[in-house]
Amino acid sequence: MQLSVLLDEWKRTPDFINHVTAWHVEPARLPRLRDLPAWVHEDLRTALAAHGMRQLYSHQAEAAELVRAGRHVMVTTPTASGKTLCYNLPVLDAICKDPGTRALYLFPTKALSQDQVAELHDLVHHLQTQVQSFTYDGDTPLHARQKIREAGHIVVTNPDMLHAAVLPHHTKWLRLFENLKYIVIDEAHIYRGVFGSHVANVIRRLLRVAAFYGSSPQVILSSATVANPADLGRELVGAEVSVVDESGAAQGERHIILYNPPVIQPQLGLRRSSLQEARRIGARLLKEDISTIAFVKARTQVEVLASYWKRDVPERLRSKVFGYRGGYLPNERRRIERGLRAGDIRGVVSTNALELGVDIGSLEAAITVGYPGTIASVRQQSGRAGRRNGLSVSLFIANASPLDQYVVNHPQALISASPEAARLYPENLLILMDHLKCAAYELPFAPDESFGVETTDELLAYLAEQRVLHRGGDGRYFWMSDALPSHGVSLRSAAQDNVVIVDVSGAKPLVIGEMDRFSALTMLHEEAMYLHQSRSYQVEKLDLENGKAFVRPVEADYYTDAELAVRLHVLDVLEEREGGTSVLHQAGEVMVNAMPTLFKKIKFDTHENLGWGKIHLPEAELHTEGYWCSWTPEALPFDNDAWESALAGLAQLLRHAASLHCMCAPTDLHVAVHIRDELTGRPTLYLYDAYPGGIGLSNRVFREAGTVYQTAAEMLAACGCESGCPACIGPQAGAHNPKPLVADLLRTVL
Repeated sequence: MQLSVLLDEWKRTPDFINHVTAWHVEPARLPRLRDLPAWVHEDLRTALAAHGMRQLYSHQAEAAELVRAGRHVMVTTPTASGKTLCYNLPVLDAICKDPGTRALYLFPTKALSQDQVAELHDLVHHLQTQVQSFTYDGDTPLHARQKIREAGHIVVTNPDMLHAAVLPHHTKWLRLFENLKYIVIDEAHIYRGVFGSHVANVIRRLLRVAAFYGSSPQVILSSATVANPADLGRELVGAEVSVVDESGAAQGERHIILYNPPVIQPQLGLRRSSLQEARRIGARLLKEDISTIAFVKARTQVEVLASYWKRDVPERLRSKVFGYRGGYLPNERRRIERGLRAGDIRGVVSTNALELGVDIGSLEAAITVGYPGTIASVRQQSGRAGRRNGLSVSLFIANASPLDQYVVNHPQALISASPEAARLYPENLLILMDHLKCAAYELPFAPDESFGVETTDELLAYLAEQRVLHRGGDGRYFWMSDALPSHGVSLRSAAQDNVVIVDVSGAKPLVIGEMDRFSALTMLHEEAMYLHQSRSYQVEKLDLENGKAFVRPVEADYYTDAELAVRLHVLDVLEEREGGTSVLHQAGEVMVNAMPTLFKKIKFDTHENLGWGKIHLPEAELHTEGYWCSWTPEALPFDNDAWESALAGLAQLLRHAASLHCMCAPTDLHVAVHIRDELTGRPTLYLYDAYPGGIGLSNRVFREAGTVYQTAAEMLAACGCESGCPACIGPQAGAHNPKPLVADLLRTVL
């Protein structure tokens, strides 16, 4: 059966169409082509022709001309629009004209690095000019590293390797840095939040080292569509970037379907499992021989859904259905990628590991099971289908969570609205200080040198006072210690006083991750479920004194959520504004003292509470940024119980609404409520960054409070439950019917 026939059948089937909240058709689009520019080297022109590329898409030509004009460029066009050629063309052209030219490519994952290097080799293979391109990461053999440093025209690496292995040893990379003409940063939308804030500082260090060797490289960025490409590029590069966002690539007709599983228990707002719906719909697609990919959130879900599909499809297809996730060996993952490209594999279930630009050929259907956290991610995942001309379908299947229910009932958010803005905060004091130390190790600081902030000299003077740096007679600051500072700085967290997570299931203990101490209280207590690479681990022991958590992999269909007894003190009010006669919005610095008390076991998909347990851990302290909203007690005729229920319900709702606007996970924001706050003396709701020093999330909520509260109100109104459920305000204690109380509270703000 053709896909078009199946789509027509679904439209006529009440069991399917009655649960579709939107069905949008993107018409096929013809390519807009341009001739290869006259300045392209003849050798490269011949190689492109051998690849069947005698013309460029309009956005490729535009990007190439901007690079030639000496501009930093950010390309943000949809998946499979040929962004790779936007940087490969100017880089290879420059190397053909001057073989001394060097380029550095940064990719966020090893899989993407391998894929892009394979594509680059295919093109380079047809060149007469000798172009050496190498991957330099943790898997690179030691004997090959010397050759790469000496001979690599194009060095492909990742931010972690650049931070810990390349920049601290820049003297070994003399040829690269003296001749560095281009820096390519792929999948730039990944660099947001804490990780992005670190990477922006690593780029500052990279440009500083390049300048020392006399080179002034251009930066070419490529990204999925984000709302603020110019701002993101400026924050990462430290200079203005030219944005190319109009795709000239061809696209086949695509159907985008938003599907909300039927309600099975209206009082509790419980719906049929999104995974079971993905099983049913995916199996039907595969039975009709329609190549399909499904994206799920957890590693266990990959295995469960893949096994369901294998069981449900005809015998001849069972060997053509695979799971794909972190934890598989690299050879196995490469084999699956090759099978997808060749069309040998018909069905694959993946975590977001296949969301980025790895070339997996042409699939006809993409299913996203549960909201992955950002609109940009949903669009990346749906773009995995229909990568070549022809009809394709993208299905989004919602679960019962507040975010999913908001998104599925507001289809314009996924289909036509601008994607979220990617935010980073390179000036976070803890992150900035770490990279100042790394930069001082790499090269001494001149007295008037700026490291992206006006207060650089004050920060350097402070480090000199602390005997971390030494100020010489000429005013320059030198690194004093023998230790390599980059080894103590993780790009994935803000504070370095971290807990290391150790898997003790194998013959040798294996470090699989790390976490800041404050988050460890709620995520790494004994009996907690720690999710890593979509895999579930149970915490056996947390040794805070030595900064270690010992975990063991388990198969589990639930996660844990800990409750904190929080005492919150405002240290400094930085901004405030009134929101009408009875509401005050404020933002500033806060100190949080938290004591974990108990944890709940919550089932994936349905969010049912499966039980609870006690936590025995000491109190922790977090100095961060916060936003808070307070009401005059007369604003609403509530008693204390009603205020408590209303504030707690709104806090749960606001956290999800804020994460939607801040392009972050709900766990990146914490909430607290006070019926009578010590600062304001009023009922107050606090929202604060879950990272030491803050990363600008709560400050954004303060600036865009009206939009965030409006989203929260829409989430509440869209939920069909009677008195509050996991899909809106959570099961709140206290008042008999808290949902109307939360609605009243929202009305005072709006």
